[in-house]
Amino acid sequence: MKNWTCRAALSLLVAGLVASASGLTAHSAPTPDRIDEVPGRTALSFMHTPSGTRVGTANQGEARPGLSIVKLYVADYMLRHGDGSPGDLALGQRMIRDSDDTAASQVYAKYPQSIDVIAAEYRLTSTRGSGFWGDAVTSTADTVTFLEAKKTTDPDSRILEWMATAAPVAADGTHQNWGTGRLPTVTGTKWGWSDYGPSIVASASFGPDFSVSANTYGTAEQHTSDVLGAFAQDPAPPPQVAPDPIQDLIDRYLPPAIAPR
Repeated sequence: MKNWTCRAALSLLVAGLVASASGLTAHSAPTPDRIDEVPGRTALSFMHTPSGTRVGTANQGEARPGLSIVKLYVADYMLRHGDGSPGDLALGQRMIRDSDDTAASQVYAKYPQSIDVIAAEYRLTSTRGSGFWGDAVTSTADTVTFLEAKKTTDPDSRILEWMATAAPVAADGTHQNWGTGRLPTVTGTKWGWSDYGPSIVASASFGPDFSVSANTYGTAEQHTSDVLGAFAQDPAPPPQVAPDPIQDLIDRYLPPAIAPR
């Protein structure tokens, strides 16, 4: 009787451990092995966090329209150098989660130096502010530098939180579901697009072990195609038969049951 009781208890314990472990998934960065195939309309930068390896297109350092990507810089200045008011936090959340232009204009009017100060602090060499935040410029290389710095030195930043909880639809009705946000294991994303003139779009994302940013002189569809085309499509691993951990532990640590006589 005692032997059967031990077996039952061990089975329940192992079952709980297996159930917990089954909720864990392996995270791995996408592989940017097709960077050379990205059309010139798109600039793209990628950094692997654990190794510090960086790759990008030849034009990744080009200063391009920053679009709503520069809201990341404005929000960072506000959070670290602003007055910390509830109003600032509410505007920052709207700027990043909803890509709200009105909120960005209010914050930038209060902190017009924000983009240039952040560019100097993080050594973003292709980033420059302007009288209007929407006219600021940055590069995909600069954006990746910024995101990696936030992940490693300020992992609890509200910016990363807001990117990770971005609204499915932006304040102006734009769906936020394209570009770098479509890459596997992405945790958070900021999107940007032009409201006037020729179409320009951008996106920047981070995952557990990487950051990526892209900017395209073209449509969101072209942007997504160029981004996804820069990364290998890893084949699905062959199915494997998982061992039975419960039976293995029972066989290893409990004596065989005594047959009743």
